[in-house]
Amino acid sequence: MKIKPILTLLLMATGLALPAFAQGPAASPIITPADAIAPAAASSQPVATAQMSEPEMMKQMMELSKLNENHKMLADLAGTWSYTVKMWMNGDPTSKPQESKGTAVRKSVMDGRFFTLDVSGKMQMPGADGKMKDMNFKGMGVEGYDNVKKKFTGIWMDNMGTGFMTSEGDYDAASKTFTYTGEYEGLPGMKQKIREVLKIVDKDHHNFEWYEDRGGKEVKTMEISYTRKK
Repeated sequence: MKIKPILTLLLMATGLALPAFAQGPAASPIITPADAIAPAAASSQPVATAQMSEPEMMKQMMELSKLNENHKMLADLAGTWSYTVKMWMNGDPTSKPQESKGTAVRKSVMDGRFFTLDVSGKMQMPGADGKMKDMNFKGMGVEGYDNVKKKFTGIWMDNMGTGFMTSEGDYDAASKTFTYTGEYEGLPGMKQKIREVLKIVDKDHHNFEWYEDRGGKEVKTMEISYTRKK
């Protein structure tokens, strides 16, 4: 989900306040809460109180640690993918985009509770002389479904900065779409709200879109097309 891909260095070079390359959604137009498709055991837990006994609290914790359909959906995205990125740093998706390619690998960890995402590729970046040069890009994400929050969650980091971005979201079963929202501070005091949309086309293809809040107006600055490697 969370690859989660906007480049701080490039933004600084172009004078824009945008977050680092993220993988891996502001509020989605229509979102069906993810817990609506989760088993009752994962969505009907009593709220923990000070009156609960230790055995009761332990039982609830064990129930909340179980996997459900939400984790299964993330598991369906595991594998090795080739991707093509299109970026519009000027915020105009009708203009010619900057394009690059790479590979993304999703793997299951913690017995399927979380999924790591490793991304590598090459991107055109401005050098010290202002001329565009090829640069090796590396990114890493961790994705999961939090049974307590009843939200899909993600963390993203890459070699374009020293901070990481967190996001959380929901899944709309009707459109087969994950929508995440998050915030990233690429420069001191310059926080950027973002929305990520991941649409499942079929088991071998999915598409990712990245939107940014620029002065109260949401604009799409990136899209990524993924194809599973055979």
